Amino acid sequence: MAVNYGSKRIVTGAHYGLRDWLAQRVTAGIMALFTVILLAQVLFSKGPIGYETWAGIFSGKAMKALTFAVIVALLYHVWIGMRDIWMDYVTSSVAARLLLQVFTLVWLVACAGWAIQVLWRL
Repeated sequence: MAVNYGSKRIVTGAHYGLRDWLAQRVTAGIMALFTVILLAQVLFSKGPIGYETWAGIFSGKAMKALTFAVIVALLYHVWIGMRDIWMDYVTSSVAARLLLQVFTLVWLVACAGWAIQVLWRL
């Protein structure tokens, strides 16, 4: 005879927990590393920091690739955070939550396009 202890738990939800938590830590680490590298380049540059210095920092292919990776990491970091906010705090209507998530995605894609355009214009 099987004995059941406690109530049977019904698991619901999207089950993103650990994956999203880890993704936010990894993307934050990438952004922190980029910040340290950029600060080192700015602090150890000679002379005043003007447009030429900034353009020089971002003109190399390695820095452009790192900046592109940071843009992608930032967008994914923001998406996870905003999606979780919409899922946690917009409980009145599924349609309202979906509308906010679609608006967030459109806004993030627009920001990505603008950031990449700025990056490759240098």
